[in-house]
Amino acid sequence: MLGQLQAGSCQAYFVSERGGEVKCAKGMRVLSDYSFETCPQADIIVIPGGRGTRIEAKNPAMLAFMRRMDAASEVTTSVCTGSFVLEAAGILTGKRATTHWGSIAPMKALGTVTVVEGTRFVDEGRLITASGVSAGIDMALHLVGRLWGPPLARMVQEAMEYFPDPPYGDVPIPQPG
Repeated sequence: MLGQLQAGSCQAYFVSERGGEVKCAKGMRVLSDYSFETCPQADIIVIPGGRGTRIEAKNPAMLAFMRRMDAASEVTTSVCTGSFVLEAAGILTGKRATTHWGSIAPMKALGTVTVVEGTRFVDEGRLITASGVSAGIDMALHLVGRLWGPPLARMVQEAMEYFPDPPYGDVPIPQPG
């Protein structure tokens, strides 16, 4: 694996098709560090979810980029509907995966993935998919624990003050349809 986590040993960066500024679906702007062409190989890849995944799952440049990056990564992950980008790139074919509860039926309809319902994340070794935004935090802590050990994952969890105690924890999880 990646070895011991040392201060400054990890570099996180954003990537977009052309690099530079990207305006997100709800107006937020993100400054990407690299374009698909200039992006260095990554050990860990995280594909976020959201409205943009519907477009990117049909973008040949994105799908080719994902296949190239995934081929050399240690771990490729997705959060929420980011799993649709991985599916469209062929990365999820024949694998178990999850996605946001509201997109379970469309993912099942594709017929290429064994969709796991009612779980926060699915770990298939090199591939981890999370069901939604908060499940993405669970997945990230799981990955830190897997790569650098549970003690560091617990330290990260404590530093984030991530101890879920939702005010509406008794509300059942909505079901699609």
